[in-house]
Amino acid sequence: MAVLVTGGLGYIGSHTVVELINNGYEVVIVDDLSNSERFILKNIEEITGKKPFFYPFDLRRRELLTQVFDAHQIEGCINFAASKAVGESQIKPVDYYENNLFTLINILQEFKERGISNFIFSSSCTVYGQAEKMPITENTPLKLPESVYGKTKQMGEEILIDFAKAYQRKISLLRYFNPIGAHPSGKLGELPIGVPNNLVPYVMQTAVGIREKLNIWGDDYDTADGTPIRDYIYVVDLAKAHVSALKKLMESNEQTVIDIFNLGAGKGSSVLEVVKAFETANDVKVPYQICPRREGDITIAYADVTKAERELHWKSETPLEESLRTAWKWQQYLESKTV
Repeated sequence: MAVLVTGGLGYIGSHTVVELINNGYEVVIVDDLSNSERFILKNIEEITGKKPFFYPFDLRRRELLTQVFDAHQIEGCINFAASKAVGESQIKPVDYYENNLFTLINILQEFKERGISNFIFSSSCTVYGQAEKMPITENTPLKLPESVYGKTKQMGEEILIDFAKAYQRKISLLRYFNPIGAHPSGKLGELPIGVPNNLVPYVMQTAVGIREKLNIWGDDYDTADGTPIRDYIYVVDLAKAHVSALKKLMESNEQTVIDIFNLGAGKGSSVLEVVKAFETANDVKVPYQICPRREGDITIAYADVTKAERELHWKSETPLEESLRTAWKWQQYLESKTV
């Protein structure tokens, strides 16, 4: 029996593959390498001592996906396959709707036709928008996301809930907050294309000299230091939550399960706090400049993770500085590969 991991060579996907293998699962990866690199497969093998099955194709090609299901006895799927750049999604909305939703529907068609259950969806805290109360719980009302990317996540959740109810299947919607860091080995981490959209990769590239300065978008927010606050979760902790969520689905005797979990550290850190924590953890200075606010950025968001802790028997335990230490180790590894 195998677990299908789509987008399994990406940032969160690759870390989750490692945790699945470490827990005895056979893993089948489908990844079109549009936002990942083939050397990650070799690194997964070096870390775990086991090479997962790998199929390099676009999930919109249903006939190839069918061949994978024919070749393996798939008992569940963790779906990471999606385009994820918020800014790009505003410029290429049709591409985002097609890629993020058609790929999901193709997998669900295979699940429907073959009677497979146990589907875990990589969702996002963007489905909440700017919540009115903190911390954000799973019962916090959803708002229409400001980005096309966020809308595809919200639509994906709705599709899966309808799927579970109609066909009596088991699904888990995992709403991430802000994943950061890298594998302790330094051989897996975030690989942004072009100018990073996320804070920590931008910090890394500035610290190593790829970027002249870190742009901090606004210091006039209603927070202690004026910069926005987010919930930063260590990527390995996040990967372990996927394994726990999968085990919960597989062990459930219920025919229909619709699980929804917030995955975060359960506390917020400001942009400046992250920068200072990185400098302390790695003894490296990060030059930065304050810029005008970006449109659409919210002031504060952090998770209530009580439900995940209670039902998944899971907790994010890695301190911010340690997460940033692993991120720097990954950045140095990337630099050594380009020399």
